[in-house]
Amino acid sequence: MSAVQTSSFQPAASWRDYYELGKPRVVMLIMFTAIAGMFLAAPGLPPVNALIFGTLGIALAASSAAAINHVLDRRFDEQMARTRNRPLPTGHVTERQALSYALVLAVLSMVLLWGCVNALTAVLTFCSLIGYAVIYTVWLKHATPQNIVIGGAAGAAPPVLGWTAVTGSVDPHALLLFLIIFTWTPPHFWALAIARRDEYAKAGIPMLPVAYSSDFTRLHILLYTILLVIVTLLPYLTGMSGLIYLAAALILGAFFLFRALQLKVRQDARLPMQTFGYSITYLALLFAALLIDHYVTIRLT
Repeated sequence: MSAVQTSSFQPAASWRDYYELGKPRVVMLIMFTAIAGMFLAAPGLPPVNALIFGTLGIALAASSAAAINHVLDRRFDEQMARTRNRPLPTGHVTERQALSYALVLAVLSMVLLWGCVNALTAVLTFCSLIGYAVIYTVWLKHATPQNIVIGGAAGAAPPVLGWTAVTGSVDPHALLLFLIIFTWTPPHFWALAIARRDEYAKAGIPMLPVAYSSDFTRLHILLYTILLVIVTLLPYLTGMSGLIYLAAALILGAFFLFRALQLKVRQDARLPMQTFGYSITYLALLFAALLIDHYVTIRLT
């Protein structure tokens, strides 16, 4: 009897398991771009309530979407070395626990955004949550090799959410920030998809290198990177930013193009993950340059 009880015993999930359900590294980048949108929307400093409650509400919604993604992708995560140690495949957290956790985060997010920020930010944040957790994860991810292109809209929303948290409206400049992340997402994620091609193929997920080939994907990474460099010039060309941002965009873009070109012409197994890693640094530095340019320009006028 005791042997049976021991074998069926499952330890309670730890705080770290729930923390990992929220994909904290992804959420940190989401929070940074959302905060950047808040500061860029304000001529000076953004209102404290928008900064605090807006950031917290957006972060909770992103964590909720990530937890739902864990549940919906569990059987695929079990087949991939990159994801098989997540809380659900290891059995540390049950699907019911994960969904309950996601629901609590989503409700808290909506309460904070609707009650302490504004209704528009709450609605757009909820739409982004559904777009990633349901439309992308359930349908797009398994329906088309262009999944990350179409689904990238949800991931590109945070700076717009930050902007609306401050202004209560969607400004064309906020849409430029959306366009930058939307264009950045395919070369960012396809580099990872090349590195993990065999795992995606085993799981039956039609990522671009699985549906076509790694060489085909490398070409599209290069083409999208060229498009990205062009798109990142728009904040300067429209008067949203100044020379500091322009210099940063050109330098960072040149390095990204170099990485993409290397990936296209060299068959080095290390290059996809190196390109993926640089793409994260690229986006963070690009938005940091936007912020620096925004406030240096203010001080000089």
